[in-house]
Amino acid sequence: MIPYGRQDISEEDIAAVVEVLRSDWLTTGPAVERFEHAVARTSGAAHAVAVANGSVALHLACRALGLGPGDALWTSPNTFVASANCALYCGAGVDFVDIDPATYNMDAAALEEKLKKAGRPPKIVVPVHFAGQPCDMQAIGALARRYGFAVVEDASHALGATYRGEPVGNGRHSELTVFSFHPVKIITTGEGGMVLAGRADLAEKLRMLRAHGITRDPARMAENDPGGWYYEQLDLGYNYRMTDLQAALGASQLERLESFLARRRQLAARYDGLLAGLPLITPKQHPDGRSAWHLYVVQVEKKASRRKAFESLRAAGIGVNVHYIPVHLQPYYRRLGFRPGDFPNAEAYYAGAITLPLFPRMTDREQDQVVAALARALR
Repeated sequence: MIPYGRQDISEEDIAAVVEVLRSDWLTTGPAVERFEHAVARTSGAAHAVAVANGSVALHLACRALGLGPGDALWTSPNTFVASANCALYCGAGVDFVDIDPATYNMDAAALEEKLKKAGRPPKIVVPVHFAGQPCDMQAIGALARRYGFAVVEDASHALGATYRGEPVGNGRHSELTVFSFHPVKIITTGEGGMVLAGRADLAEKLRMLRAHGITRDPARMAENDPGGWYYEQLDLGYNYRMTDLQAALGASQLERLESFLARRRQLAARYDGLLAGLPLITPKQHPDGRSAWHLYVVQVEKKASRRKAFESLRAAGIGVNVHYIPVHLQPYYRRLGFRPGDFPNAEAYYAGAITLPLFPRMTDREQDQVVAALARALR
């Protein structure tokens, strides 16, 4: 089986984890702090807070920005359910903004139209950098300033991507940015995530919430510090911490980020050439962004043949996938009132989408196998 994604673990990665196993720290400790600083430097962010996974990173981002009952969060329907679920965890409402049919990202023009018609703007908008391609953040940031909402970039696919020549995560057009380090992502910590912030107060709020809302900072305590053992719970937080084991793996992986990105981009360009002439729509890139190429998604032009192509490829040992079933079509969200037809661009995209294998250790020969199998499946 050639999977759609696969982690790339080196001997250096293994040695980094073993070093932690032989140290005095296993859970959150100095390796986490080093990893946070490294990701912040790479992304141009002032602060980075490591957490257990990308989903809890979204949840903490919402909590840090004060999302709660009576508020609303808007995101893209073309994403994993976590981008919307994070609002529901906070007791807030969820709505969606349709995608640009060319980039598959949130359509900034559709967002503007929705804002004009809304009686009240959302508290948070979560644009999703789908497949690693940045959204039109300048336009979204301008709307945020005009209408008064906060922006959380869901960059789970986009570590190493750039927008207008700057790294995703620098916060120029957003309050917070979220990364994921799942094994199929750009780098991995096994499971893990991170929230990047430009403001120190938001970073401090995130750190407190990831550890049960507890502080040991005397300046923040309600009582005078009675001794070194003393701490106070100031908010209802969670155990969302990352371990030093995970952070050591992530820091080691981060050292190979540029080589991972270079190979992904090489494979994407090679797919573009190899797939020319097949009855497919291949990914389009916006000139303002440079994708991290977490995913390479094609659309089968004849919608009825998507299932046939998918099953044929799986039978041939090609681990294709589909990203994503539009969130508003999930049974849970239909029970909230969403219906087919609500977001037609996302639904039209989904009807033909197939994610082809793409990962750094994928060989040219394996890619040739994928293309040959796809060509046979489309006959």
